[in-house]
Amino acid sequence: MLLYPKEVIEKAGSWFEGDARAAEWLKAFNYEELVELKDAVGRYSKAFEFLLVNKHLVLATFVNAVWDDKKAFQILMEKKEFLWAAMANYINGDEKAKLFLAKNNLGHYADFAVKIQAKIRKDGDKGTSLFNSGPFKLEK
Repeated sequence: MLLYPKEVIEKAGSWFEGDARAAEWLKAFNYEELVELKDAVGRYSKAFEFLLVNKHLVLATFVNAVWDDKKAFQILMEKKEFLWAAMANYINGDEKAKLFLAKNNLGHYADFAVKIQAKIRKDGDKGTSLFNSGPFKLEK
């Protein structure tokens, strides 16, 4: 299971809110995948490609699950990445997912999900174009 320390998730949340110092901290401590996650969630293909090329497959699958890709959610569940599946569900409006995270002492991940959701709502479909309108395609 992909599990980051609480401080790392909090820094990633700050980065999603626009704190450039948090991004620098993440890079300095070799968490560049969380820096790229921000643009990947915004559906920028270069950031998504970074996740794939550098084998951050859980995060890439999470990105698709956030955009309501049922197959991506299923992959997260099959790979026992329940934390990331719960975050995607919470972002997509499932309040039970928040309870799951809280019950498992992962409230900081729920907070991170709220920040991801806020960024998505704020940015809308900024990273998409006419030719890139859906979630990225993942093959199992």
